[in-house]
Amino acid sequence: MKREIALPDPDDRTDADVVVYDGQCRFCTAQVRRLANWDRSGRLAFISLHDARVAVRYPDLTPEMLMQRLYLIDQHERRLGGVAALRYLSLKIPTLWPLAPFLHIPWSLPFWQWGYHLVARHRYLMGHAKPCDDGTCDAHFKG
Repeated sequence: MKREIALPDPDDRTDADVVVYDGQCRFCTAQVRRLANWDRSGRLAFISLHDARVAVRYPDLTPEMLMQRLYLIDQHERRLGGVAALRYLSLKIPTLWPLAPFLHIPWSLPFWQWGYHLVARHRYLMGHAKPCDDGTCDAHFKG
C-alpha cells in the first residue's frame, strides 16, 4: 500500500505560491499530489477549498468560484484561476515546461478554457473519483 505524504501547507511555506483545489475530489487531489511531487524547488503550497482558512484569507474567492476551478494565489496576491493558473505553472515547474509553448499560443486561450471547463465540470466522474452525496457537487452534474 502506497503511503500518502502530506501536501505542503501555506502556513509552513509562507513564501510559496498557494494552490487552492477541491480536496473532496479524488481526481483533483491526485493531480495536486502529482504537481507537488514535480515541485522540487518548494515553490508551492496547497490548501483545500473546503478548509476554513480559505474563506478568511481569500474572501473574494466565493465557494462557487472555487468549485468551478483551481486557483493559484501568487506572491503578489494575484488570483489566477483555471487555465491562467496552469499557464503560470507551466513556466515555473520544469516538468511542465513542454506544455508552455502550447498553452501560450496566441489566441488559443478560449480553446484551453473550454477544455479546462469540460474536465472541471466532470471531475467527479473521472477515474477513481466519487461524486459527493450531500448535494454540494450538483453544479458539476448539470448540463
